[in-house]
Parts: sequence; structure tokens; C-alpha cells
Amino acid sequence: MQNIQKWRIEASDMVKEQIAGRDVRDPRVLEVMSSVPRHMFVPDERAGDAYIDRPLPIGECQTISQPYMVAKMTELLAAGPGMKVLEIGTGSGYQSAVLAAFGLRVWSLERIEVLAASAREKLTSLNFDVTVIYSDGSEGYEPEAPYDRIIVTAASSRIEPAWDRQLALGGRLVAPVNVISGGQRLLVREKTYHGFRNAWHDYCRFVPLLTGMKGL
Repeated sequence: MQNIQKWRIEASDMVKEQIAGRDVRDPRVLEVMSSVPRHMFVPDERAGDAYIDRPLPIGECQTISQPYMVAKMTELLAAGPGMKVLEIGTGSGYQSAVLAAFGLRVWSLERIEVLAASAREKLTSLNFDVTVIYSDGSEGYEPEAPYDRIIVTAASSRIEPAWDRQLALGGRLVAPVNVISGGQRLLVREKTYHGFRNAWHDYCRFVPLLTGMKGL
């Protein structure tokens, strides 16, 4: 009981100091970020750092995103319960868990087989309803398209054609994109009757989006 209480206090402090203390205002996002046990999605030796405001290594040269960035991207998705969401890059499974906690229907793609297997096992054990698929995320996932929302958790130099095609009319995509001025920025892309409408948000830093698949 003491351990459970400890992580909940840490998660609550994380939300107050790192997320609500900045520009994330959606009360649903704040509530969910307080309720998902981030320490369960990092290696055991990094569990003590789980609620600090920075990304952490999870193996295979990949990271779990900093809490603020997970919250910010989730808020920018502006998703409602029951919506279909495609996540490009499962990684640890933490962002997947946050989306599932919203009551979203989540399909998550991971190109590194060992990470896909680990995230799938962890999400299942914690009762988060997420379909994790070992697949090249740059190709999207056609069998379940179209999606109301798409979230990309690795930095790309462009929005892949498959993502545009698989996004539902009226849908929204959030992705970190490399920019000419240097670095990366969060892009919110909406699909309208007249084409796509883009809006730029925070500068950020994500691992690069890679194509192909890496087996065991």
C-alpha cells in the first residue's frame, strides 16, 4: 500500500509542477496523467526517475518521452472517448496507456520487435486495451483505417503519405517534424474538405523515425 501511495503522490506532483504548471490546461489530460503509473514503463533501474521531467532510455536506442511532452501531444490530439487512434511508435507503451485511459480505441505500431512484445505484455498486465502491432510505422495500418486521430512519437522529415491517406475526414494528426530552422516542432495537421490545415506548436526533441523492421 505504501508503494502504491508513493507513486500516486509522485504522479500528482509531476502533473502539478511539470504539466499544469506550464501550458497544459485540459482537465482530462491532467487527470489521466495522474492515474497512469509511468514507473511501470521504464526499466527497473530507472524507476526512481520515472516522474522527473525528462525522457529516459528504454533500450534499443529508444526513449520514453518526458511527461510534459506526452501530456502536450495528448492535449493537441483533442480526442474524445471512443475515437479510433493510430499511434506510430509504441516504444515503452506509456503514451499508448495514456490514450487508452481516455477511453480511446488504440492501434499502436512498433518497428522493433522486442519493444513491441514488451509493451504488449505490459499494457495487457495493466489492463490497458491497446492493440500493439509489430510493423513499419511509416506505412500506417490500412486494415483499421480511417482513424479519427494519428499520433507520431518519433521525429520525421515529412508527413508520410500513408498517414494522410488513413486519416479520416475531419481527423487530426500530431507529430514532431524536422524544421528548416533546425530542431523539431510539433505539427497539428487537420484533414478538411478542402485539403490539409497545419498549425505549429512547441519545439521538441524526439528520436528519429526509422523505416523497416528490426526483429529479435
